[in-house]
Amino acid sequence: MMNLALKREDLPAIRPVADGDRQDLFGLIAICYADYPGCFVDPHDDLPDLRAPGSSYAETGGAFWVVEDERGRVCACVAVDFPEAETAELHRLYVRPDRRGMGLGSRLVHQAEAHARSRGTSRIILWSDTRFVTAHRLYTRLGYVQDGGQRQLADISHSVEYRFEKAL
Repeated sequence: MMNLALKREDLPAIRPVADGDRQDLFGLIAICYADYPGCFVDPHDDLPDLRAPGSSYAETGGAFWVVEDERGRVCACVAVDFPEAETAELHRLYVRPDRRGMGLGSRLVHQAEAHARSRGTSRIILWSDTRFVTAHRLYTRLGYVQDGGQRQLADISHSVEYRFEKAL
């Protein structure tokens, strides 16, 4: 496998999401889901936080970031919120397939973790669809442990998710 990691000076900027990014985000997730049979995007029921992504996470003290490609289109994203005291939860880590292997996923996870640390949390959790094996390898490489937790969602894709956790 060829290492496509970019030099520091070539890294695209990470910026806070804006509500106007919603269409790009739905497109990004649809492209990512296309790699997995049975995964579908239902913007009406499954992803309500993406209808107004800038304000939905800000309302809970969370944060959401995106990376744009050279055309100004969102090509990667991540979000974090705080569901309980001392705990952050990572959400919405997606990297467009043509941008994978360049370190964007790791950079975005580190961004979310730094934000969580700045808020005084001691751990971060995430839920990831059982089909997202490549993402599971990234999480493991970054120090997350699959803790045996599992949940089934009542979504259009009939998702089953694994729970991962990391001490901060």
